[in-house]
Amino acid sequence: MGYPACMARRKKYRPFTPDREQTALTPAISGNDINGLGETDFRRPRMVYWAPDPSEIPHGEMQGYFYRQSAKIPEFGERRAQRMEVIEAALPPVANEKRRTSPMEWTADLDQFVSSNLCDMTGVAEMKQDWVFEGYEVPQSRVIMLGVQHEYEAISKAPEAEAGLEVVDQYIRAAKAAKAVAAWIRTQGWEAEAVTGPMTGSLAMIPPALACGFGELGKHGSIINPEFGASFRLSAVLTDAPFAVTSPRESGVDDFCQNCRICQDACPPEALFSEKKTVRGAHKWYVDFDKCLPFFNQTHGCAICIAVCPWSRPGVGMNLAAKLARRAERSNDT
Repeated sequence: MGYPACMARRKKYRPFTPDREQTALTPAISGNDINGLGETDFRRPRMVYWAPDPSEIPHGEMQGYFYRQSAKIPEFGERRAQRMEVIEAALPPVANEKRRTSPMEWTADLDQFVSSNLCDMTGVAEMKQDWVFEGYEVPQSRVIMLGVQHEYEAISKAPEAEAGLEVVDQYIRAAKAAKAVAAWIRTQGWEAEAVTGPMTGSLAMIPPALACGFGELGKHGSIINPEFGASFRLSAVLTDAPFAVTSPRESGVDDFCQNCRICQDACPPEALFSEKKTVRGAHKWYVDFDKCLPFFNQTHGCAICIAVCPWSRPGVGMNLAAKLARRAERSNDT
């Protein structure tokens, strides 16, 4: 439904050739090698992009190019200034008296941030050092994940600037949510640290988001959630407050992606694979970093793959999940 039209519209961006200025900045090392593509043994992730200090990573000059490109449109600079204002805002001091209540009550209280529209979903995972970038440590025992949904009307314009501005707007909202949750925890007498995107510093955020029930990894390398599709952004809060963890969630996404080519066929630089790849010892969906990044950089962050994903269309995801659940049930009965 709508698939042929999407295909025709998206293929106008092919073939894609990076501009010479960007090509000249390409480092000698492949981003796929940094990510661990083809490695059969586990290791922690290495920072490949969105470094707080771009000079510390091989692709730092390309990260600088991304910002120079978007700076040609003044609204991007204005939105990023707003995001930095949120990020740099001071958190309240930690209250002297620690709140003592059950882990289930702690986690249930996160609903207040959804009901007040600060974010659209929450989850809690037990912190694992496997998710932390090499060279960093996270001492806290819990990671609270927060998700904010894109406005479909805006993100569907990808890769035009309107979609890129929508991404920045949601990163602002995600940052506000993380700061609000961290501030609340501190008023309850517990330390808390906000983690905001896209420059998250120490923590890779997709693994804890999968662990806490936000969805499953899709072929396009983003999480697919039944309610919001792939069209949402993440932020997080690190704390030792005794939150109860929330469970992983399966909705048939993995099998669906095996048989769907919509994002793969829509990707201008052809950076998506038909099959899963081995990455640092895990067999999973993977996006070819070296093919994706140049188009991403030249088009305000692209986002075509999450915009065309069938799960991202309003009202579609839950119906798809129900259909896949019925299919799985029939398979189990035979």
